[in-house]
Amino acid sequence: MTPDEARRLAAQASRALAAAGQSDLVWGHAAVRDPDGRGIWIKAPGWGFEEIDEDRVQLVSFDADVLEGEGRPHLECHIHLEILRRRPELQASVHTHGRSAVAFAALDVPLLPISHEATIFGGDDPPRFTATGGLVRTRELGAALADALGAAPAALMPKHGLVAAGTSVEAAVMHAVLLDRACEAQLAAMAAGPVRVHSDAAEAAAKRAECWPESQLRAGYRYLARKGGGHD
Repeated sequence: MTPDEARRLAAQASRALAAAGQSDLVWGHAAVRDPDGRGIWIKAPGWGFEEIDEDRVQLVSFDADVLEGEGRPHLECHIHLEILRRRPELQASVHTHGRSAVAFAALDVPLLPISHEATIFGGDDPPRFTATGGLVRTRELGAALADALGAAPAALMPKHGLVAAGTSVEAAVMHAVLLDRACEAQLAAMAAGPVRVHSDAAEAAAKRAECWPESQLRAGYRYLARKGGGHD
């Protein structure tokens, strides 16, 4: 991957998240690791996901300085800087204010594998970042969030939103989308009554391998990229 490709993917990922319904006016961001090790490519502040093209993407250093692009960096750029700093195998990370994730996290109940989407956690409850419900605007809070995420594909941020990461841009975006959709499905079930049927740990793990290999994450992402007006 070249820096130009990383910039393009950061823009494409933003539009894919918009197509998935994860927009929150101008808030939320996706970041792609700079292949030259200089930091991250991330959308410039003040724009919605659906508005992002390559001219509205910044290169932000691991010291949180803007190296390329216009304006100041996002206040919460430390989310991505610390996750990608700590896990060199990751290529991208995502932070959104997915409405279903926010609503579900407020209930403080486990996320059950009642849907295909929820099995990305293999039957486990997703991690939850509880150090603050406010903005993650310091390196220290970014590091704490990275610790909470650990090796999981995504985590809930109660009173705030969600964070996701992946070894590819496709995986990072899809992990965010799948977590929010899993929360949406369980909210709908709980609104109708107690949840009585869900996969056990063995079935959830098997479904994770069957439903969410890299090829399927890529297929879902390419659909969202097309829907967002970009090439797959």
